[in-house]
Amino acid sequence: MVTNGLTDFHTHTLHSDGELLPAELVARAAVNGYAVVGLADHADASNFAEVIAAARETAAAWNGIRGGIRVIPGVELTYVPPAQLADMAAVCRAAGAVLIVVHGESPVEPVPAGTNDAALAADIDILAHPGLITPAQAQRAAQRGIALELTTRGGHSLTNGHVAKLARAAGAPLVLDTDAHRIDDLLTAALAEQTLRGAGLTPAQAAAVLRHNARLAAQLLRRWAQSERDA
Repeated sequence: MVTNGLTDFHTHTLHSDGELLPAELVARAAVNGYAVVGLADHADASNFAEVIAAARETAAAWNGIRGGIRVIPGVELTYVPPAQLADMAAVCRAAGAVLIVVHGESPVEPVPAGTNDAALAADIDILAHPGLITPAQAQRAAQRGIALELTTRGGHSLTNGHVAKLARAAGAPLVLDTDAHRIDDLLTAALAEQTLRGAGLTPAQAAAVLRHNARLAAQLLRRWAQSERDA
């Protein structure tokens, strides 16, 4: 299990709307004290293959360095019509996405209504910045083991407290991510603590979120290693 260092599953590079090459993002994350970084560029049917290929190439390069930061290759399915989300997630899995994030119904970006429900019925790992989720959706996340995201990103973070409250009531897993697009978006230990406490979590509850980040990272890295053996 990853037990030391920061873990962040949700970052973007210039393969979507981020500012950095994947290698620079990974290197900068390492300097910030990251143990694990997930590459989750925006994807839909038009670009998923190139996004996944770039993320896997980056992971292969960095994961071979002894004692270094670990990279999880993935996608963030974004603005995919809800009726197509399950099929798109399956296609991305088959194409080599170890991590699948879905862009949830944030209060600041108008993704199609029904995205949260469709995501929670699909084979995904994280529902990002899900906005004003319902108790039933939180319960569905708990049943399916899909993590609900608390985020450091401005705007998306407006509903962190709501998400945390409903997730804890339902027993749904929570993760902390940045949705980083540039260097100064990357996580620090201080920002992690501020964001989790700002969502209304006690120190013990905040620590539990970070422990789940570590558990999920370990699970996804095992999935990556298996995919490399099967290649």
